Amino acid sequence: MTDETTLGGYLETHARPPAFEGVDGHAYSAAAYVDDMPDDDGRFGAALLFIRWSDAGDHPVGHLETPYLAHATTSAEAGATVANLTLYEVKRQLDRAIAAARELST
Repeated sequence: MTDETTLGGYLETHARPPAFEGVDGHAYSAAAYVDDMPDDDGRFGAALLFIRWSDAGDHPVGHLETPYLAHATTSAEAGATVANLTLYEVKRQLDRAIAAARELST
């Protein structure tokens, strides 16, 4: 049985990324991002990528990403770690990314 309360489970169950309203009032969809190549230590990094949608919701208008949330010796393992995050944690990471972007813009 798939646990649709995780990022990967939601994607598997609904065949689309989950959507969230950020603390800035904008709509975002979320997905895992995994490096194509390992770093100098032979580890693959994985993070969350958030696509911000227009007010009408019909096209992307920007994006945010988290710092690496996982490192592993294979890209599959790193991606699985991020895919196993609960949707509550994904939302928390979105709000942290929004706050970090606000800090950078001031």
